[in-house]
Amino acid sequence: MSKNKGLSSRAIIGNFYQRLEATLEASWASSIAMTFESDQDSETYKWLGQAPAMAERKGDRIWHGLRENGITIANIEWENGFEIPIDWVRRDKTGQIMQRVDELAVRAVTHRQSLLSTKITQAESATCYDGQYFFDTDHSEGDSGTQSNDIGVDISAQPASVHGTTTAPSPEEVRAMVLKGVEQILSFKDDQGEPMNELARQFTVMVPTSYFSAAASALRNPVLGGGDTNVMVNLDGFSFALATNPRLTWTDKLAVFRADGSAKPFIWQQETDIQLDVIAEGSEEEVKNKRWLFGTSYWANAGYGYWQHACLVQAT
Repeated sequence: MSKNKGLSSRAIIGNFYQRLEATLEASWASSIAMTFESDQDSETYKWLGQAPAMAERKGDRIWHGLRENGITIANIEWENGFEIPIDWVRRDKTGQIMQRVDELAVRAVTHRQSLLSTKITQAESATCYDGQYFFDTDHSEGDSGTQSNDIGVDISAQPASVHGTTTAPSPEEVRAMVLKGVEQILSFKDDQGEPMNELARQFTVMVPTSYFSAAASALRNPVLGGGDTNVMVNLDGFSFALATNPRLTWTDKLAVFRADGSAKPFIWQQETDIQLDVIAEGSEEEVKNKRWLFGTSYWANAGYGYWQHACLVQAT
C-alpha cells in the first residue's frame, strides 16, 4: 500500500514530545504549583508547621513541638484520543495530521492549567490544609494571629483622572490592587509568629481576560496614562509575571501568587508522565480497520498548598 513517505509514527511521536516540552515551559502552572511524584492511588501531605525562631540560649536547649495538619490528594487517570483513516494519511500533504497530534500535547498541558484553574476559582469555598477556605479572611495557626488572604481594594481612592470600573479598571487601579496583594503576602506570619515571606521577590499576577490590557500596562509600561512613573517596572529586586487566564470566572478580581518559594500555593501531583500511545503502520488495527490511532493519557491531580503564598484581591 502506498503511503505518504513524509509521515511516519516515529516522526509524529518525536514531534509530539518536542511540542509537549516547549508547551510545558511556556505554562504558568510551574510558577504557582509544586510538583510531587506519586507511586500510589493517593498521597497525604503533612504540614508540620515552621521551625522555631532563633533565641538566646539560657540553660538547657528548649525543644519545640511542631504542629501537624494535612490533606490527601487522589490520583485520577486522564485520557483523550482520535483516529485517522489511512486514506487521510496517504493524502495529507499539508501536515494536518502532525498538527492534530501536536494539539494533543497542547491539550495535555492546558488540562493541567484547567485543573489548577478549577482549584483557583473554587478557592473561596474549598478548604486547604488548615481547615479554612484557601482564600479566607480568618486563617490562624499557632502564634500567627488572624490573617486574611482574601482582601478588597477601594479603587475609587485613585485620582479621578484614572478612574475605571471594578470590571474594567485602569492600569493605575490594577497596580494598586497588585501592590496591595504583594503587601499582604509579605505581611503573613507563620505559626511561630515569624514573617513567612520576607524574602519573597518574584510574583505571578493572574487576571481574567477582561483585565489583560490594564494589567499588562500596570506591570510593563514605564509611564502610565495618568503621566506618573510606574514604580512596578523598576521596583528594586521585585519582578512580576503576568498570567492571563481565560478560565477564570472572576469579573472584578485578580490573584497574586508568590513564585519564588520552595513551597507554592498549589500542588501538582503526578503518578505518571504524559504519554502518547500510537497504533499505526504495520499494526493489526491498520490492516483490519484501515486507521491509525493516537491518544494521550496520564495519572495526576491538583490540590491546595500554601495559602500564605497567595492573595485574592477584589476591586471595590
